[in-house]
Amino acid sequence: MIKVGIIGSSGYTGGEFLRILAGHPEAEVTYLASHTYAGSRVGDVLPAFAHTPWVFAPVDIDQMAAQCDCIIAAVPAGVAMELAPAVLAAGKKFIDIGTDFRFHDTQLYKKWYGIDHSCPDLLPGAVYGLPELFRDQIRGADLIGNPGCYPTSILLGLAPALKAGIIDPKDVVVASMSGVSGAGRKPTLTNHFPERTENLCPYGVASHRHTPEIEVQAGLYGKTEVQVSFTPHLVPMSRGILSTLVLKLRQPMGEDAVRELYEEHYGGEEFVCVLSPPALPQTKAVAGSNYAHLAVRVDERLGRLLVMVAIDNLGKGAAGQAIQNMNLMFGLDEGMGLRTVGLYP
Repeated sequence: MIKVGIIGSSGYTGGEFLRILAGHPEAEVTYLASHTYAGSRVGDVLPAFAHTPWVFAPVDIDQMAAQCDCIIAAVPAGVAMELAPAVLAAGKKFIDIGTDFRFHDTQLYKKWYGIDHSCPDLLPGAVYGLPELFRDQIRGADLIGNPGCYPTSILLGLAPALKAGIIDPKDVVVASMSGVSGAGRKPTLTNHFPERTENLCPYGVASHRHTPEIEVQAGLYGKTEVQVSFTPHLVPMSRGILSTLVLKLRQPMGEDAVRELYEEHYGGEEFVCVLSPPALPQTKAVAGSNYAHLAVRVDERLGRLLVMVAIDNLGKGAAGQAIQNMNLMFGLDEGMGLRTVGLYP
């Protein structure tokens, strides 16, 4: 039985971890740490867990390292890098849901996040935790940088075409839409109900921090330079991401041939479903799950490949994917505890 500790367990992602791990046959939650709610009953903060006896504890990384086999940090940028060294020194495994271990290039990280990395010596051993792209490296790893929610959806849509060399890697255009839970639980004016309801707006235009993450990881996977124009949008719903990729085909290619390429690429992947026409991805179909639904279409008039991907930003975009990584790290069945289907409708 894997003993799991969670830091930042009072947020939406933390709650999703608890929901998933409650049904995991080979993992148990042994330490729930929260800066804000230490000493409070979990059920008083996360109402779905009112039936549990769990209580939030203070963040004590040495105590957690002593009690846990794997520590998962759902914390802001710059925090996980201060926690990971003690965990790894104790011989335990560490999964960062945030951004601190997604980049090996400290200067690139500082450019986009404005933070000097405090443990650059750990970065060569950090693995980007997208199993469908980097499964072999994740197995047995001690340190995982869990992907961002937007990059997860985009990289899953991009990978097959990039690997096959059928698109121009420097002409990648993406528009993504996300539910408000992706911004976290802390109240802000942007997330205030009157600001969000009946309202849809872009943000981070030509400047979103996930852009370099997408370019770097796509480049590593496809072994080529990748350039992405990425525009995210905030939509008035709680959870879910829908990304539409517009890709330039190198030469004419029929839709059936492209779909066959994607089906072959993901044929052995449990959590990626390539939809058959006329079906298209919808966020409600994957809500509460670790699944990604994907569809392809070809605009023959313009020579463009359109790839649409739906995930749950809290599931495959965060907690679900982290548990998938944890399973791989500990040599378990990769899908253990994750086979819950979407909450449709």
